Amino acid sequence: MKPETLTDHKATLTIDDIRLDGSLTIPDNAGGLVLFAHGSGSSRFSPRNRHVAEVLNQAGLATLLFDLLSAAEEKIDQRSRVLRFDIGLLSERLTGAVDWAAGQENLRHLPIGLFGASTGAAAALNTAAARPQRVGAVVSRGGRPDLAADALSRVTCPTLLIVGGNDPQVIELNEQAAERLTAPHQLHIVTGATHLFEEPGKLDEVATLARDWFRRCLSGDEQ
Repeated sequence: MKPETLTDHKATLTIDDIRLDGSLTIPDNAGGLVLFAHGSGSSRFSPRNRHVAEVLNQAGLATLLFDLLSAAEEKIDQRSRVLRFDIGLLSERLTGAVDWAAGQENLRHLPIGLFGASTGAAAALNTAAARPQRVGAVVSRGGRPDLAADALSRVTCPTLLIVGGNDPQVIELNEQAAERLTAPHQLHIVTGATHLFEEPGKLDEVATLARDWFRRCLSGDEQ
């Protein structure tokens, strides 16, 4: 059933004295909150992540899309392309966002899921390992879980790895990472999709997979 109302907020997160801008959407009677960690060179305005977020919202899940880098850091990264691959920094920011959500009166009661794309998937897995009592599920889209190699064995929540069938290198990296996961996990290969799932209908398939995974893992909804 679709929620009757979706409430959109501009969110400002302060993490380690760094201001990060975000977009928070909360449906009526939300069954969970999904934080998005975008991939290298992307932002909270990523059309792919926003599409997935809209599907989650319609399924009764709140979403937070936020910039992992500040405005000043984004300018540095546009020149150097270094910060987007600083997995430690990105992981600290996402972990800080989980802690921020736990401190918000309107969010603290919601079970938390993490959706990570590309390098953001490594940040999501690192955060899941760092906050096992708060993170209830992870979904990776075309992710680089291998970049969180040291954390994989410490992830305790159910983890879904989604990879395009025409993305052989990333498939191999996800297969290797899956072997190191001890938590319940699945590797789902989307037939005919490349790394960005730009082919017709493929991103919709990703969104549906993520929706079902989060609803099942965060709220026990099997539908």
